[in-house]
Amino acid sequence: MTPSAISPESLDELCVNTLRLLAVDMVQKAGSGHPGLPLGSAAMAYTLWDRFLRFNPADPNWPDRDRFVLSAGHGSALLYAMLHVTGFDLPLDELKRFRQWGSRTAGHPEHGMTPGVEATTGPLGQGFANAVGMAIVETHLAARFNRPDHTIVDHFTYVLASDGDLMEGISSEAGSLAGHLGLGKLVVLYADNHITIEGDTELTFTEDRGARFAAFGWQIQHVADGNDLASVAHAIQAARDEKDRPSLIAVRTHIGYGSPHKQDSAAAHGEPLGEDEVRLTKERLGWPTESSFHLPPDALDHFRQAVTRGKTWQAEWAACFEAYGKAYPDLAQEFDRVMRGELPAGWDAALPTFPSEKGPLATRAASGQCINALAPGLPELMGGSADLAPSTQTFMEGVGTFQSNERAGRNMHFGIREHSMGAILNGMALHHGLIPYGATFLIFSDYMRPPIRLAAMNHLPVIYVFTHDSIGMGEDGSTHQPVEQLLCLRSIPSLFVIRPADANETVAAWRIAVGRRNGPVALVLTRQKLPVLDPNDYQSVPVGVSHGGYVLADAAGDETPDLILVGTGSEVHLALEARKVLAGEGVRAQVVSLPCWELFMTQPETHRHQVIIPGVPLLSIEAGSTLGWESYFSPQTAAIGVDHFGASAPGEVVMREYGFTVENVCERARALLQQPKERR
Repeated sequence: MTPSAISPESLDELCVNTLRLLAVDMVQKAGSGHPGLPLGSAAMAYTLWDRFLRFNPADPNWPDRDRFVLSAGHGSALLYAMLHVTGFDLPLDELKRFRQWGSRTAGHPEHGMTPGVEATTGPLGQGFANAVGMAIVETHLAARFNRPDHTIVDHFTYVLASDGDLMEGISSEAGSLAGHLGLGKLVVLYADNHITIEGDTELTFTEDRGARFAAFGWQIQHVADGNDLASVAHAIQAARDEKDRPSLIAVRTHIGYGSPHKQDSAAAHGEPLGEDEVRLTKERLGWPTESSFHLPPDALDHFRQAVTRGKTWQAEWAACFEAYGKAYPDLAQEFDRVMRGELPAGWDAALPTFPSEKGPLATRAASGQCINALAPGLPELMGGSADLAPSTQTFMEGVGTFQSNERAGRNMHFGIREHSMGAILNGMALHHGLIPYGATFLIFSDYMRPPIRLAAMNHLPVIYVFTHDSIGMGEDGSTHQPVEQLLCLRSIPSLFVIRPADANETVAAWRIAVGRRNGPVALVLTRQKLPVLDPNDYQSVPVGVSHGGYVLADAAGDETPDLILVGTGSEVHLALEARKVLAGEGVRAQVVSLPCWELFMTQPETHRHQVIIPGVPLLSIEAGSTLGWESYFSPQTAAIGVDHFGASAPGEVVMREYGFTVENVCERARALLQQPKERR
């Protein structure tokens, strides 16, 4: 059959079934996966990609492409099938290696691994919130760069979400904010198939989802039949026409569509159909049963028209951008720079240096001064807090607030929504064009752990500002005093955790955070005021922080010290005071500031051994869990820390009662030195 001999309706059906059965074959060959969503949602995905989605398979990073996020990441086989047939650099052999070692078709989509995958999804709800972040960036960049006679930022963000995505609380958090912000270019296709792993959604999920999102300020539409391409297309067009509200299109689909024995059952969700059921499904859908990974030429020819369309769209955009560049050369250069993620020359020139007489100063306050020093020269810096800006000191003066009526504003009000804040920041970073930051108290980093993990996994340049970093915050008590959070954050691969000891270490920490373009950075800051290390006496601070750890005060003389006192954050000052007392007793102690373990461990062994000298007894001092210190240093260690929960009292009282005093540090140091060497 030639393309000219097949009716449009038959061609559409052929294309939809191509997607369905490619996904089924992928899962069956792998022996694991999720065939149900691809079978049920292929029709609406095809409608979106074929009729509306603007993309260029030859250049997946075209700046003004529409973004498509498969929030229901377990349906990855559908996305991989679509990427292959539309001409992305994803050969059929990669589909045949689905879920196998070394393939580019992981069990859940991973950004950076597979061309065309906009976000790493799978943990349900994360992609939904990522898309909110992407839509925020599109709207902001449009306000910043578009001109009445030249539009260079104009694209949509689409999501395919499942029942599970909407069950997760993060979707309500992100949906509420998106509705408040009036993100009209955000369109969510909700595969309303009524099934989860445990059975029918009547078990747990009976509220009116449309009413919930309508209350958030969304446009709500319902499509009764997910296989009715015309109805799906009509709803998508109506969503695109809605300028002031995000849109949720609830599309009634059937999980495992076409499977005679598993359609509309939990059995279709997360396991291969089985050879017999695959054969029966293909028979029911009019598909050849004798071979796998069948690609009808008519369908492939139609899908591959996306390559031509994409090149045309991008060429048209490039012509517009060229004209824009002639009319506004400075803006064009700036747009190109921010989309590449290149920092402007001299971006850090305005960062302050704090003389000692400016102290004592909380590191959160020093951080706030850094943010405001950076803001004028770093216009892509955009962020905010989870309703804690006055406490985290993360508000940028004079740059406006991003709202539905102020799109160019750079301060974000995320509301008390830490989980969605983290995922929205990821979406902002994934979009490109901004340096996003988000702030809350360190204790509430627990609410953000899933998106922090994904930011690290995807090497996203997201900055976290975590204040109120220890039991030193005081009266709010144990519920608000972080103990294990530093340990938890440090356990995340590729995340830099920096706990500066004073205002000048905080400046150096911000240089690292902004300068790191291949991974997230968490700044861990004090509420309580700390002395400022005099730049004249401690000239090693900027370079030392960039190395992750350094000798802040040596033991004087050329001999090996008797003891190393190592601390982070506020406890570094305890180490310095204890060093003075011990010196009076003839003990030669070296003080090490170790603000970032992760950076320190990337340094050459020669540097690390100059800072933490092998064989020298070491006493660590940190107002957090002691777990982990031993793994970084020699067995000749002791630790002063907090291995239980805090207490409600003034911060200085809690610190004293928990042993963070010069007297206790000196006592523990003496005891360590008195131990036989083999027991240290």
